[in-house]
Amino acid sequence: QVQLVESGGGLVQAGGSLRLSCAASVRTFSSYTMGWFRQAPGKEREFVAAVSRTGGTTYYRDSVKGRFTISRENAKNTVYLQMNSLKPEDTAVYFCAAKYYGDNHYLTDYNYWGQGTQVTVSS
Repeated sequence: QVQLVESGGGLVQAGGSLRLSCAASVRTFSSYTMGWFRQAPGKEREFVAAVSRTGGTTYYRDSVKGRFTISRENAKNTVYLQMNSLKPEDTAVYFCAAKYYGDNHYLTDYNYWGQGTQVTVSS
C-alpha cells in the first residue's frame, strides 16, 4: 500500500510561483513512476506532469511546458512540482499519483492517489 500526502498549495497572484511536494509512505519509492494531475471545478481531472522512476525522464502537458518542473528525491520518498509564471487557468486541486513500474505508460492507470492540494491563482 502506498500513501501519498501533498502539501504546498495556496493562493498566489498571476505570475507567481508555488512548489508542491508529495511525500510517499512506501519502502520502494524508486519502483514507482510519479505523476501530478489536476482538476478544476466542473472539469475532468487532467495530466500535468510525470517523472520516471530514476528521475531521468520527465513528461509535461503542453500548457505547462517551460513553466512547471517535476522532480523527485528517492532518498526522501518525495516528488515535487515547481510551478512558475502561474496563470489563473492553473487554478485547480492538484493530486499526486503513483504507478508501479509505470515509466512506459505515464498518462493513465495510476494505482495510488493523494488527497489533493488546492492551488488558486488570482488575476
